[in-house]
Amino acid sequence: MAINNQVDLKKTSKKVSEATTTNEEKIKYSNFPLTRINFILMAVCGAMIVIGFLLMLGGSNEIEQFNAEMFSTRRIVVGPTISFLGFLGMAFAIIYKKKEK
Repeated sequence: MAINNQVDLKKTSKKVSEATTTNEEKIKYSNFPLTRINFILMAVCGAMIVIGFLLMLGGSNEIEQFNAEMFSTRRIVVGPTISFLGFLGMAFAIIYKKKEK
C-alpha cells in the first residue's frame, strides 16, 4: 500500500506541476503587449509602404530632354496613397487588440 501511495503522490504532484507551468506560461505570454496578429499586420503594412515607395521610383529629367513620365499618375497619386495607407495601417496594427471570448 505504501508503494502505491508514493506512486500516486508522484503522479499527482507531476500533474499539479504541469498545470501550474501551463498557467504560468499563459500569464507570462498574456503580459506581452503585441501578439502574433499584430506582427502579421505590421509586416503587411510594411510591405505596403515599400510597394508605395517603389511605385514612386522612376527616371528623372535630363538637361536636354523633358521626361513627361515624371508627372504620371502612378508616381504622383498611386504610390503616395499606398504608402500613406500603409502608415495608417501600421498605427492600427500596433493598437489592435484581439477581443477575448
